[in-house]
Amino acid sequence: MHGVFGEFALLLLMSAAAGAMLLWLRQPVLIAYIVIGIVAGPAVLGVVTAHDQIDLLAQVGVAVLLFVVGLKLELQHIRHIGPVALATGLGQLAFTIVIGFLIILAMGKGWMEALYVAVALTFSSTIIIVKLLSDKREIDSLHGRIAVGFLIVQDLAVVIAMMVMSAMRSDGGEGSLLALAGSLSLRLGIAVIGMYLLMRYVLPRVVDRMARSQELLLIFAIAWGTGLAALGEWAGFSKEAGAFLAGFSLASTHYRDAINARVTGIRDFLLLFFFIDLGAKLDFSTLGGEVWPAVVLSLFVLIGNPLIVMAIMGYMGYRRRTGFLCGLTVAQISEFSIIFVAMGISLGHIDNGALGLTTLVGLVTIALSTYMILYSHPLYERLAPWLVIFERKRPFRELAVATERHDLREVDVIVFGLGRYGSRLALGLKKAELKVLGVEFDPEVVRSLRRQGLPVRYGDGIASEFLESLPLKDTRWVVSTLPDMASNRDLLRGLRELHFAGEVAVVAREELDGAFLEKLGVPVILYPMRNAVDYAVETLTTIIHPKEDKP
Repeated sequence: MHGVFGEFALLLLMSAAAGAMLLWLRQPVLIAYIVIGIVAGPAVLGVVTAHDQIDLLAQVGVAVLLFVVGLKLELQHIRHIGPVALATGLGQLAFTIVIGFLIILAMGKGWMEALYVAVALTFSSTIIIVKLLSDKREIDSLHGRIAVGFLIVQDLAVVIAMMVMSAMRSDGGEGSLLALAGSLSLRLGIAVIGMYLLMRYVLPRVVDRMARSQELLLIFAIAWGTGLAALGEWAGFSKEAGAFLAGFSLASTHYRDAINARVTGIRDFLLLFFFIDLGAKLDFSTLGGEVWPAVVLSLFVLIGNPLIVMAIMGYMGYRRRTGFLCGLTVAQISEFSIIFVAMGISLGHIDNGALGLTTLVGLVTIALSTYMILYSHPLYERLAPWLVIFERKRPFRELAVATERHDLREVDVIVFGLGRYGSRLALGLKKAELKVLGVEFDPEVVRSLRRQGLPVRYGDGIASEFLESLPLKDTRWVVSTLPDMASNRDLLRGLRELHFAGEVAVVAREELDGAFLEKLGVPVILYPMRNAVDYAVETLTTIIHPKEDKP
């Protein structure tokens, strides 16, 4: 195709096709965009020549990404980051940076490149992790909440790291650490005061006026994000730090969700060009020498980062299962890692080799960790005997709940999984004067439901030794609301091995889940969405066409 417009059209078509292929493989689409950049770039087909236009869109995309990250970090949310998430996040950051730095130095890299890449290895993709946990319906689970907490800690850390490394540019890397710290502290102080005044007195009124038109609100949000990005670069920070502060300044307004909903699509579109630009700029003449370093660092991220998280959480009193599921969420590096290293190149601190190395590690770890998270429960079952070293003899944070026994000798219904649907179901059955026993692995949910008067056993419903401790002999029904089909399969197998004689019902969120359960021979399958819609239709029909009283 001739002309810039034709090139853009070709890139979009190629990206859509590659993205569809990656979705079929259950992979994040950003991998497809990097591959398209490589294929369309000078290294392979060389069909793209509009490098300046793509680079501009890529820079705007990065600014919008950081703007959205800041937009989600409401002050109230930051205050409620749990001590476990904070300790795990900071501990993982510190260990990964120190150990990664030493590994990279041992490979013969310079100290500045080692520092940049080591810091890049600490960041996990909030976008990918939240998407995977949401798809698995584990975002509200214990390990999901802890993981999201330390992902927030990482998001804050990447912005601080960008500010610090940008500040080194002004001194050319030659000033004393004391002068550097003083300069950074002064600029940070001015930025904090300025943002406070804007957030307190100016922005609420401006946003109120802009919100009278949804289109104008969108334009204002992007203008504010890119404007502060440019100002941040002028002030000696970076575009990324300025864009983050722009989003953070709007995070406490009433229009945060409306802005986020409209900007997210634009973010995804513009980031397409960042990853295409990244793939097109990879220097394959130097990339061959980075393969083995990339393999070593990928293994460190895939294995070392989860082990660090498991060790910290085990020390803090969590069971190995909780630590393992949390640890898998840091078994990859993120788009922030690549952006951070790319910023180092623009500042003149490192060369393109570091970017190639980081990109290779990103491609490997994102691809493999996606499958590790999707199949986390079967993976844990296989590795559990070797993970005992990451669990205290007395995991006090979860054991305190497990030792509180609230058994019933005779039970009508045992409900496995007490999330939003399961807890309401169990409480509803109890209200109907049935004897209900709940089973849940999240200690916070267990405490909450016990306070509401529901007998709850804390434990892993798919563990055979735990199933043996339940009063299954006198139980009439078992209802499973577990979101993971593999866990439901293991539960059914355990019930059969114990010769459970009662009835079984399992909740299916989707039609595919229902088909899977039918193959397993589940006699009763509950469809919450379908049942809710049927109830809503019946209720609305009664209201719209009330039955006339018969004479």
